[in-house]
Amino acid sequence: MNIVSQLAVVAAEEGEAKNPLIPANYDILWSTVIFVIIVVVFMKFLLPKLQAVLDERAEKIEGGIKKAEEAQAEAAAALEEYTAQLTEARAEAARIREDARSEASQIVSDSHTRASDDAKRIVETAHKQVEAERQQAVVSLHSEVGALAAELASRIVGESLADDARQQRIIDSFLDDLEAQVSQQKAEG
Repeated sequence: MNIVSQLAVVAAEEGEAKNPLIPANYDILWSTVIFVIIVVVFMKFLLPKLQAVLDERAEKIEGGIKKAEEAQAEAAAALEEYTAQLTEARAEAARIREDARSEASQIVSDSHTRASDDAKRIVETAHKQVEAERQQAVVSLHSEVGALAAELASRIVGESLADDARQQRIIDSFLDDLEAQVSQQKAEG
């Protein structure tokens, strides 16, 4: 037979009619004493340490949250500063572009003025040169026309006009008549 059945037989012989699920009184007493001792030890030693660990953890979490909020506030401040700097940089860039445009227009204006002045100076120089060449041509023509007129007059008159004073008077008279005719033609035309 097995052990359980032997124990059941022994218990039945003793005649006890006790319920096996209800412990004896001395077991309840000692179990209660041991339970109280365990609860007191737990409350006195383990619970404060556990509470301290939980408090420390809570502080770390709160500190982490606080640091995260501070970091977020610093990030927001840095973003605002960055945005302000970006706005300032854009305004500065716009001002620099505007300055460059005005400077470019000033340079173009100065270049046009200089080019216009240079052109005027070149035209004036050309006019002066043309006038000088015209004067030189007039003087040259006066002397050539005078010589031709004197030679022509001496052939017509039949006498030599070698006298310089006489020759000069005839030439001047001829040129004056010629200029009067040209002036008259310009006035009519």
